[in-house]
Amino acid sequence: MSKVYTTISGDMWDQIAYKQMGSVLYTDKLIKANADYAAMFVFPAGVVLTIPEVEDKENMELPPWKRGLLL
Repeated sequence: MSKVYTTISGDMWDQIAYKQMGSVLYTDKLIKANADYAAMFVFPAGVVLTIPEVEDKENMELPPWKRGLLL
């Protein structure tokens, strides 16, 4: 289940991804979940964003081409 986050003035995509999802590596996923705001770089206060579910954090530490290869 996704949650929401209301921005404060000065928030940026990578900062929100890190604080809300645990890693800046989720920035792309965060932007895709909030496509209406994709052109924004620095947010004003009061924008409500959807925070998507994150995949296994251990798996996220690996580069994309190695994920799912470990058994």
